[in-house]
Amino acid sequence: MFESIKPHLAALQKTIGYSFLSVIVAFIVAFSFHNHILTWITQPLNDALSEVGRIIDSQEKATWHMKSTNEKNQTIEVITADSPSVLSAKKLQDSLEKAVSVANKELVGFLQDAVNATKELTSTLKNIEQNSTHKKSSFDGQITTHQVGGAFFVALKVSFFAGLLGALPFILYQIWLFVAPGLYDNEKKMVLPFVFGGSFMFLVGVLFAYYVVTPFGFQFLITFGSFLYTPLINIEDYVGFFSKIMMGFGLAFELPVFAYFLAVLGMITDKTLKDFFKYAIIIIFIIAALLTPPDVLTQLLMAGPLIILYGVSILIVRMVNPHIEEDDEDEKDEEYIKQDKQIENKK
Repeated sequence: MFESIKPHLAALQKTIGYSFLSVIVAFIVAFSFHNHILTWITQPLNDALSEVGRIIDSQEKATWHMKSTNEKNQTIEVITADSPSVLSAKKLQDSLEKAVSVANKELVGFLQDAVNATKELTSTLKNIEQNSTHKKSSFDGQITTHQVGGAFFVALKVSFFAGLLGALPFILYQIWLFVAPGLYDNEKKMVLPFVFGGSFMFLVGVLFAYYVVTPFGFQFLITFGSFLYTPLINIEDYVGFFSKIMMGFGLAFELPVFAYFLAVLGMITDKTLKDFFKYAIIIIFIIAALLTPPDVLTQLLMAGPLIILYGVSILIVRMVNPHIEEDDEDEKDEEYIKQDKQIENKK
């Protein structure tokens, strides 16, 4: 028995070895560009931090510029760059500077002292306004690292992630070579659609997660509680978190590709997928919960496209391997028998 499976084990070992070697080569190439890759990976997080900061600062600023009233209904002025106090001090400074230019020598010294005093007053009022604004800003989100070699290990992680994506077409090709000996000649011709179609759909899933899911998901997660807490995001955790989302969406978008090739092999029909749809909904939401952050928004952003892709898979399978009723099969068999008889009679 072992002798019969020994060639298959050798082929599997060869497939795994070549795939691993391709990832190593792609990893070495990606490591030389790890700064650019890391910038691309952290861009959604930086955008989310900036957007949340603008939202919080705008709300804080709107509150700060409001005027309050004391018990005697006397309006308390908030000092800003456009406040009457600053404008009056500026106007006084300009007037004194003009007086210095036209005054006689005896008054120059006194007026110059007055000009210097007004300059100091204007500067003091502006500093008060700036310091007050800074104190009211309660958001200062940052990306940090808590390890001595954190930056180095992050560079390794992002390089491996990029190398895996870069080597994906070759990995799919090796998988195809492993299963090709058990296929018919017409099925072996599907190698190019399998490799390019699988790589393309995986890339579409990654780009969908990057440009659609992460902006909404990160902004929602960071905004929640940011009025009370300052987010200090660990880059090591973020890279692992980001990679999980990208890989999850990439694999999820492979559904139509796998459905197509299972239909080509005759393993499923459109009726099979239709009958399994009610169970597929539950499985899709479970997968979305496992592969996304623990928030409803991101789970829906993954479950929604998966349900749509499942429907697309049904249409694809219907074109490739549609379900045929038993009566139709019997009629076709009878037609084939009649055609054979006609051919024999002619002979």
